[in-house]
Amino acid sequence: MTNHVLCAIDLTHKRDAEEKLLLKAADLAKHYGATLSVVTVVPDYGMSIVGSYFKDGTLEKAVASANDELHKFVAKTLPDFGHVQHIVEVGTAYEMILDAIKRSKADLVVMGAHKPDLMDRLQGPNSARVARHAPCSVLVVRQD
Repeated sequence: MTNHVLCAIDLTHKRDAEEKLLLKAADLAKHYGATLSVVTVVPDYGMSIVGSYFKDGTLEKAVASANDELHKFVAKTLPDFGHVQHIVEVGTAYEMILDAIKRSKADLVVMGAHKPDLMDRLQGPNSARVARHAPCSVLVVRQD
């Protein structure tokens, strides 16, 4: 039985594709009578030396901006859904989504996948990594 659905949203991706993804996750949550969380990931600097080139507080401002944007996006896309938990993570997308799965105790993850490019073939897309390592089911929605 599915009790909690987690939807991974990329705020930098095409809005219409992300809206369809969130609507799919909300439909599944309603179908199962489950709660819904939405996660987005802000990339970190990767290496501390890179971070030294940015002003103090830049990452914190990016997180606050992503949080505001996520709340607005969810409110616009799901105006009548009810309570939705908003999660903003900082780091590598697939690692932070896996962390959000554990912390939210999600039974089902809904995330998108776009047409792979060369880098995806070399590294593996985030959706494939999440599906491979997640402790729960993962629904990957094609976003072409």
